[in-house]
Amino acid sequence: MTTRAKLTVYAALATALASLCLTPLLTTKSWITHAFLVIAVIGAAGAGLRRSPLYRWTVPVGQLLVLLLLLLIGFAGSGALWGGLVPGPSSMRVLDHVFASGLDDIQQYAIPAPPSEGLRLILVTSVGLVAVVVDTVAVTYRRSALAGLPLLALYSVGNGLAGDRGSWIWFALASAGYLVLLFAEGQDRVSRWGRVFRGSSRDTESTRPVGLGGQQVGILALAIALLLPVFLPHWDAGLVHSGGGGTVGKGIGGAATSLDPLVSLESEVSKPTQNELLSYSMDSDLADQTYLRTGSLDQFDGTNWKLSSTTVNDLPTAFPAPEGLKDANVPRIDGEFQISDRLEKSWLPMPYPAASLQVPNRGDWKLDPLTRTVLPTNDRAIRGLRYHVSALDLRPTANELRTAPIAPQDVRDRYTALPANLPPIVAEQAKAVTAKAQNDYDRATALVNWFTSQQFSYDTSVSGGTGSNAIVVFLRDRKGFCVHFASTMAAMARTLRIPARVAVGFTPGDAKGGNVYSVSGKMYHAWPELYFSGYGWMRFEPTPSRGVQPRYTEQTTTPTTAPTQQPTAAAQTEAPAPMPSSSKDCDAKLRQMGECGTKGKALSTAADESWLLSGQVLGTLAVVLVLIALLLVPMFWRAALRRRRLGGGGRRGPGGGGPAELTDEQVLAAWDELIDSAWDLGIPPDESRTPRSAARRITETAELDADSAAATGRLAMATERVLYARPGAATAAPLAADVRTARQGLRATASRRERTRAVLLPASSAQLWWRISEGMLTARTAVGNQVARVTAAVSTPLRRVFTRRKDTPES
Repeated sequence: MTTRAKLTVYAALATALASLCLTPLLTTKSWITHAFLVIAVIGAAGAGLRRSPLYRWTVPVGQLLVLLLLLLIGFAGSGALWGGLVPGPSSMRVLDHVFASGLDDIQQYAIPAPPSEGLRLILVTSVGLVAVVVDTVAVTYRRSALAGLPLLALYSVGNGLAGDRGSWIWFALASAGYLVLLFAEGQDRVSRWGRVFRGSSRDTESTRPVGLGGQQVGILALAIALLLPVFLPHWDAGLVHSGGGGTVGKGIGGAATSLDPLVSLESEVSKPTQNELLSYSMDSDLADQTYLRTGSLDQFDGTNWKLSSTTVNDLPTAFPAPEGLKDANVPRIDGEFQISDRLEKSWLPMPYPAASLQVPNRGDWKLDPLTRTVLPTNDRAIRGLRYHVSALDLRPTANELRTAPIAPQDVRDRYTALPANLPPIVAEQAKAVTAKAQNDYDRATALVNWFTSQQFSYDTSVSGGTGSNAIVVFLRDRKGFCVHFASTMAAMARTLRIPARVAVGFTPGDAKGGNVYSVSGKMYHAWPELYFSGYGWMRFEPTPSRGVQPRYTEQTTTPTTAPTQQPTAAAQTEAPAPMPSSSKDCDAKLRQMGECGTKGKALSTAADESWLLSGQVLGTLAVVLVLIALLLVPMFWRAALRRRRLGGGGRRGPGGGGPAELTDEQVLAAWDELIDSAWDLGIPPDESRTPRSAARRITETAELDADSAAATGRLAMATERVLYARPGAATAAPLAADVRTARQGLRATASRRERTRAVLLPASSAQLWWRISEGMLTARTAVGNQVARVTAAVSTPLRRVFTRRKDTPES
């Protein structure tokens, strides 16, 4: 491997090790694989461009273009062509949109943030840019020491933002990568001066290599940097302060918002677990039908649903009255909740609407009074938490909601706002589904009945997303999971001027006995909330085979105009899409959850175990396959050249059983094959030597056996006869056999690593690039000459006309 190739590998390694300090910034670490792939491709692109007859400054430009192409393939798949492999006309616009959403996420979420597409784009882009800078400085311009600056910037930003999640391990890895890069360049600089003097064998100090001192200094400095902080006093101030009271990593009003509810929900729903997240008990006959709401998202910008509040308040003892509720003097239900250690970075699960909350450390929580969302001030506040909630027991009937007055204008304006670019199909479909409805409640139930009909299917293998494009795809394919159903129904309700928002949380827990319920990872859920004057925000359930339908979807015969203070007549829960089982062991909740009968289980298992790959995965695999193919080009080219030289084609070659006398071209081809074979095994050619001298050098360097040395000598003699003898001298020796004998001797004395490299990455394949470079240079020269001739042909007549007019006297 050449020195420049080693530097390329070490520069990529240093960048990859330094980028590991960014892994604590997101809740998942899968994005780092994408970043490593980008680093590898950028390094390979730089290696190729540096071997071209181009100026050095074009190398980083080319690498930046490669980085842009990789980002378009990886993050702008919706605007790409041919299955996401080729960027399309709208790819740049899609990439800009994703990047803008990432900037918004930075303002919204604390660390570790959810792995949204925008944040992953920003991280991969940052790592890619650092890889380009490090490769340019360390390899293209041979200034490895300066490459430490971008590596230091990457580590400082990553570890500073990570705060207490940072670790000395990231510093050790980044420093080790930088030291390896320095050592590689140092060895190259020393080797240019010839052999390293090692001194007398009697002087123990002089027997050490000169370069070893620098290595010892580097390792000692790294060890001191790692051990010294252990003996120094600790202080909170740092490069990027992340302690309490700061704004780094804080979201709304200082409350930590590291949970992007929908992004995190998509991840949890697609990979459900049976681990218990929390348990609770309630003094209510509807405890097994009560949803635990963590928050609601009331702003839709065409990309996602999010919390619109900009400020939060300290957690009060008693919550303010719920928005839209006319009479808050209704019965209450009390519940005791216990969070397990498995639930982290979550908003507080509570029945809606909560009236009061008792928690051990009230300073760890903030309240959004508008959506009644309780947010933690740090991500550890919820782990193992035990708290008490008192909630209002609202039980309106269908007729009460049907006769509710129209929502106030300010509420309608706020909660029916839609982006201007929302596709018209959303409003058209909503009007078609609710054409026969006469009021907001009937329109809402019409949407629910449509979504829970046989036209839609629950499928967790569908790609996530709640933006306008995701809604259109969902309405077209009619399959998805709770996030798709909730966000689409909320958007359709807004087109009908019904105030709507998206709530997230958990479906009712499983009974454990003794009025205690257990909530596991499979109960993550999202649902729409619609506003009705006098009653506030009411839950609806459009997701088939999941959750429980609210009782007010049952119609009553006596309409009223106020919320009931006592439970209405018991109403059986509707199940618009019941499962086929009618077993006594399968209650209404299990049927709604789709866990009755083998058919339901088979459908759920098929959705969870889908083997279909996404366009992004296919695009990544395609890029990897192209890179592998490019790496195999030298091997295939070398094998084809050897067959052609030794007569592997249709025409018989030298010594291959053909004519007794060989042509000069066949002799020279056999000699070239011997020189290239020695080159592949570590003996580069020396153009200053005669064939006989070159043969002697190969024999001595490789320490060939007698047969291989004799074959090498016969090849040299035949070549000299062609080069120096009189024209017409014939050669009848079996030179192809001699070449094979010499190659076997060369391989016998080479190490396994040299033999493997000679097959996979033969050094003589550099001739292929030389030929391509010469062809490009020739083509560039030819094009330049042609342009000059065309320019002269066009400009000469114009110059003559101009000269003639100038010489003509004015009349």
